[in-house]
Amino acid sequence: MRRLRNVKIVATLGPASSDYDSIRALFEAGADVFRLNMSHGTQDEQRARHDIVRQVEKDMGRPIAILADLQGPKLRCGTFSASAAELDEGNPFRFDLDETPGEGHRVCLPHPEIFAALKPGATLLVNDGKIRLRVQDCGPDFADCIVEVGGTISDRKGVNVPDVVLPLAALSDKDRSDLEFACQLGVDWLALSFVQRRQDMDEARQLAQGRAAVLAKIEKPAAVDAFPEILDASDGIMVARGDLGVELPVQAVPPIQKRLIHSCRRAGKPVIVATQMLESMIESPVPTRAEVSDVANAIYDGADAVMLSAESAAGSYPVEAVTTMDKVAIEVESDPTYREQIEASRVAKRSTVADGIVAAAREIAETTDIKAICCFTQSGTTAELTARERPRVPIIALTPLVGTARRLCLSWGTNCFVTAGDVERFKAAVVSAARAARSGGFAEEADQIVVTAGVPFNVPGTTNILRVAPCAERLIYATDPE
Repeated sequence: MRRLRNVKIVATLGPASSDYDSIRALFEAGADVFRLNMSHGTQDEQRARHDIVRQVEKDMGRPIAILADLQGPKLRCGTFSASAAELDEGNPFRFDLDETPGEGHRVCLPHPEIFAALKPGATLLVNDGKIRLRVQDCGPDFADCIVEVGGTISDRKGVNVPDVVLPLAALSDKDRSDLEFACQLGVDWLALSFVQRRQDMDEARQLAQGRAAVLAKIEKPAAVDAFPEILDASDGIMVARGDLGVELPVQAVPPIQKRLIHSCRRAGKPVIVATQMLESMIESPVPTRAEVSDVANAIYDGADAVMLSAESAAGSYPVEAVTTMDKVAIEVESDPTYREQIEASRVAKRSTVADGIVAAAREIAETTDIKAICCFTQSGTTAELTARERPRVPIIALTPLVGTARRLCLSWGTNCFVTAGDVERFKAAVVSAARAARSGGFAEEADQIVVTAGVPFNVPGTTNILRVAPCAERLIYATDPE
């Protein structure tokens, strides 16, 4: 099934999408990557969803990526004697370590690490930022605050601390267990939540041991500040606008999103834009105009992927949500303005032979009648560099490694094919590329393709050859060197 767009769609699985028929329907509607949200459901439930995706992949004959999204450390207040309390603007309120049920003037905050990091003047946000408090005085076991924005606070509501870098590891004990579980399952991507510093990514990569690519979710102000170092330590990025929009002024999120996308593209690493993209479709069969514009803007910015969360996991219209996203992407990418913006934002990075090869492939494809750029890749890097160029023609990524093919399902414009085995000679590589182009409906026998590869073959990081080749095999055998 050839997609008629380059941007990829990530769909979260959940109660509304847990059986074979619904997951297959999501794939057929346009989902390229399936997300397992480790914050919800048991490991057995996630294993069942993983197995169904792999069965759909087998039945459809096309690689599908699976992303396991780790929960991360959740900061929550304790309970109240009446299950809730009303906080009025201007009134005092205390957080402390006393586990006694809370009242209207105090509640337990069972996180001593928060108190250790707080300073007078810091902000505490409760219930996704609906309640805002300012710290007046604090110590190792308490924080006396003034309510700046009131509201109802109830049992175990989430607490955000935007002003300080908390001495918290991004991986909780649950996350470590889920990470090992996901790696043993064979997921392709791991998403690390509430990243604050490069060391968080280093720890996750060490635990993953190369069994999955590791992606950083940017949802903390500290992560925005440390983004260059985090990007360097990551295989990909998710702009997770939920908590980011809670901890930062909402008007700051769109420019941050644009800057992060641009940085990821410069680095040749995939970036997902996530959270509330089609939120109303949880309950409605059609989105709002603002939501459609939000999806479109992420695509215009050059994002590799856009993501559905509750819309596909728990909503009433999961297939319709994917279909809508697919249609928006096709419409945007057919707009001449989209191509103008993509090309105007192209980064001319030419520091390696591979950079030069993929740039030349794109330029040749766009100045002659070339139907596709076919790149042979072991690690996936060559395909990601080609995707960074955002060429006008399709990218065909060929690899003998099914794991690489699956991982590349997240990268812009890549159409992934698993070759029968290691290619030892360049002529065989060209033949394989021509067959993939024809079988995928990208080219006919009379057409030409660009083939990039590395010699010697099957060695990561050796992209050093480019060939304009015919799609007719008789011409390949007659003209190509061994």
